Amino acid sequence: MKFVLLTLALLGDPSAGQSPLPAATVQEIAKSVQTGSILASQGDCLAVRAYSFSNHTHVAAVVIKNGQPMVYDTVPQTGVRVLPLADYLMSQRPSDVQLLHPTKPFSETQAAAFEKHLQAQIGRPYDVKHFATGRRCQGLHCSEYLTDALIASQHLQSSNPTRVSPADLVTSLTNYNVYQTGTTHNLPEPPDPPAVVSETWYGRAWQGTKECSHDCWVQTRRWFCCK
Repeated sequence: MKFVLLTLALLGDPSAGQSPLPAATVQEIAKSVQTGSILASQGDCLAVRAYSFSNHTHVAAVVIKNGQPMVYDTVPQTGVRVLPLADYLMSQRPSDVQLLHPTKPFSETQAAAFEKHLQAQIGRPYDVKHFATGRRCQGLHCSEYLTDALIASQHLQSSNPTRVSPADLVTSLTNYNVYQTGTTHNLPEPPDPPAVVSETWYGRAWQGTKECSHDCWVQTRRWFCCK
């Protein structure tokens, strides 16, 4: 127990103290998206890259509610969630996010069916193991979630959404001209807070150990835990 507590204290929370994204970036993305737009992230997750042979590691869907873009996706630990655009973009740092938009705007009926399906899955757990088996399970992975929503809105057909990777979804939608690619935005690593330099050599050594261990832990989470 003491070792666990010491490790947690040393590593800290990777998401703690994150600074907000530049307002101009959020505003630019907010102005360009519509109900049905997809945000395709190119992140560090090695598991998704190994399965799909692609840099696309995550996808999320946009719904405009009361004039504001809300983003639906599913992630480890949390499961299916909905976030305001700015909060979602914060959660994707560091990565590049490519925007994709419907070639034809959703009709009211299509938009309602799309949102209804996305909303109905809120709270459902995340799972990706069934990507390999092709069998449905209680959980959902991100591209399965979006594929189901696009099927519900009659924009897509798929015999097995569980086997659709983020790269498969992006490629299929754009190759068949159902979606068109938009701009790509870099979401940089949040800056580190100013370091407090210790006056003693052992204090500086301890601080260096903490920073090195923290950075290694954060990168490992991105590679293997997709976080």
